[in-house]
Amino acid sequence: MSMFYFFYRVKRAIINMKITRIQLCIAAALVCSAAAFTLNGERRDFLRKGFGTIVSGGAILTGGNNVALAANYSDYKKTDSGLQYKITKEGTGGIPQSGQSIKTQYTGWLDGFESEKKFDSSRDRGKAFNFKVGTGGVIKGWDEAFLSMKVGERRNIIIPPALGYGDRGAGGVIPGGATLYFDVELVAIQ
Repeated sequence: MSMFYFFYRVKRAIINMKITRIQLCIAAALVCSAAAFTLNGERRDFLRKGFGTIVSGGAILTGGNNVALAANYSDYKKTDSGLQYKITKEGTGGIPQSGQSIKTQYTGWLDGFESEKKFDSSRDRGKAFNFKVGTGGVIKGWDEAFLSMKVGERRNIIIPPALGYGDRGAGGVIPGGATLYFDVELVAIQ
């Protein structure tokens, strides 16, 4: 089997199967290690330099306790602070100002959107979450995200540790150094 075909099959497996990120990291490390020891010359250089491109952005990013595929979030916008977001539903209402009370809905995960590590959800509770935006009453990533959203807008946001709970974590549920993944919606300005 050619290496190109092998990597094509790996890419298809990643797309079609639910493979945990840690399983993917281990498999990628094993494949790259084996290939580097068994191939020589141009092929080894190609694998070392081009593996990430062939496996659909298979370059693996690690940060704190999280592992995510770079390709999964390549269409997200990134702010100067490091917050990443993707608008999943356009809003048509106003944009809140710092100090205003807002009504929101959200779901939060560790290790990526829709992962098995959902840690909280106002939607699951059936009760919106209200807070004063821009006053430091919530994590910095939330203040930043909601201050640029329109009423009715829904976003997926990726919050790096510095804009989340940092090294301390939270409530024994969110470990220190965790990147947080939220599906958030600005329901209303109150």
